[in-house]
Amino acid sequence: MSSLLTNSSAMTALQTLQSIGQSMATTQNRISTGQRVATASDNAAYWSIATSMRADNAALSAVSDSLGLSAATVDTQYTALTTVLGSDGKSGLNKLQSLLVEAKTAGIDRTKIQSEITQIQQDMKSTAASATFNSVNWLSTNATTPATVNLVSSFSRVGGTPTINSITVTVADYTLYTNAQGGILDTVNGTASIDTIDISALTDSTADQTTLDGFIAQVTAAINTVSQSAADLGAIKNRIENNTNFVKSLMDSVTRGIGQLVDADMNAESTRLQAFQVQQQLGVQALSIANQNTQSILSLFR
Repeated sequence: MSSLLTNSSAMTALQTLQSIGQSMATTQNRISTGQRVATASDNAAYWSIATSMRADNAALSAVSDSLGLSAATVDTQYTALTTVLGSDGKSGLNKLQSLLVEAKTAGIDRTKIQSEITQIQQDMKSTAASATFNSVNWLSTNATTPATVNLVSSFSRVGGTPTINSITVTVADYTLYTNAQGGILDTVNGTASIDTIDISALTDSTADQTTLDGFIAQVTAAINTVSQSAADLGAIKNRIENNTNFVKSLMDSVTRGIGQLVDADMNAESTRLQAFQVQQQLGVQALSIANQNTQSILSLFR
């Protein structure tokens, strides 16, 4: 039955066209944003998860920056510590030990040897004082230097509880000089510290030879202590490097996870958009045909 008041065909075509328009708007939004879930109304569960993961990734980025600062600090201390230790008997404590052994030789001019020893002592102290990064120095400390330092190493979240892990460094394990003369090289042991050893007045006497033996033993002990400290710092340095690589990999993994939850498949969306465009054109055509059917009723009254 044809009716002037109710055009069922046009109503159906219009509803179909509106539905196609809504679907096309959704697809166009996904294409413009690149996201399948851009707001909570798209998918509340996935949007919430993605939001939390983005926050975690921001925290991991801060951890990565902190690890970079920690790595630079530790590397500075490690470089200075190995320099003070010396190598191949050409500098630092190794050279100092060689000079003291040489001073055991009968008839040798110990005043000239002391000149070299003094230069080594000053050089080691200068190296320790220069081991500063971002106002942090663990080798040459004062009363304001903290006893321990926590280096942020990782971030994780279990449920709603965030956990921040850190590497604890005991500064005294690496301190060579302090303002209270309590470091590895300025602590007095017997008659002198490593920093104040003076052999210029020593002779070939038995007592002075015994004093030299004590200095040699003192330097040897310092070499062992500084070597252990350098080994510990090297281990911390490697741990920080490993944590840095892990955090970067973890950030990439989290980013991929977020993408899998909310990113739109652009190939599928572009294909879907083309299909909707065709459907829209056909819907407009169907609506036009439905409206033309009512026009044909006029011909009955001519």
